[in-house]
Amino acid sequence: MTQAPEPTADTVRRLVRSLLKEGGADTAGPDVRPVTEGRAHTWWVGTRHVLRLAPDREASVLRRRELRLRDLVRPHVPVAVPTSVAHGDWAPGLAYTLDTKVPGGTADEHDVSAVGEADLAALLTGLRTVPARQAETLGVPRTAPRSLEALRRMAVHAAERLAAADEFDAARLHQLTPPGAAQLAAQPGTAVLTHRGLTGEHVVVSADGRVRGILDWTRASLGDPAEDIAGLAVAVGSPAAVRAATLAGYGARPCLRGLWLARCDTVIHLTDHVEGRAGGSPVLLRTQLRRAWEPILLERLSDFKEDEPEP
Repeated sequence: MTQAPEPTADTVRRLVRSLLKEGGADTAGPDVRPVTEGRAHTWWVGTRHVLRLAPDREASVLRRRELRLRDLVRPHVPVAVPTSVAHGDWAPGLAYTLDTKVPGGTADEHDVSAVGEADLAALLTGLRTVPARQAETLGVPRTAPRSLEALRRMAVHAAERLAAADEFDAARLHQLTPPGAAQLAAQPGTAVLTHRGLTGEHVVVSADGRVRGILDWTRASLGDPAEDIAGLAVAVGSPAAVRAATLAGYGARPCLRGLWLARCDTVIHLTDHVEGRAGGSPVLLRTQLRRAWEPILLERLSDFKEDEPEP
């Protein structure tokens, strides 16, 4: 397989000069810089645009699908979805999209206010209204719900290793018992369009705590809405995530399921990092663990009616 080229500042500058028509042939072109140090495939272009370069052909397929999916989602959600001003291939078979920048910081930089929680609730509500058949026509896959019991068992073992490293109190996982995990199994017929990447860096938050936009729709699928509740628990904290999901009309079962998906995931991810199996920022991983494990009042509920209605 041919090795994909590594984009450089000169590569990016030449591309965006041809797209934006900024400056003449003798000018340096717009200022370009990587969004994140060490990640050469996403670049700020001036102050108004961001250039995303697919590193391989699989990512290129997702980028092209995302362009169409964003157009489908945009009328249904109250927050900004990035708009592409140009797209094509930056190398043979490798896609790019030049998007307008969504103003604001990230959920890792700004706390979400009460009004911001209402923004998140409207986002979750809007995602339920996106026509599933149209999303499937675009190539959005259906994803089966994860087994919370299988995830719980993995997290229990991971928590024991974190405890040995003095990183976590493994007894906290005992709150989720096997019967509890079975009780929180995903209910049939509840699949909706899910973003499945609601990390802090993908939730755009302004300084006043309002949620202004949602970035990176490449992982979207039709599936368990608890996955997005879990993502928000990691991005903005469990109390805010559960309040937003409740405002969106979700009952106790999907809220608690999302909470425990997030808790198990963050324990496993930090363990993988501590034991050298995964990279990432240890500070961010510990912050995500703390957010997911913030207590919520709803945890005191332990019994659900079998016919509990879901939206």
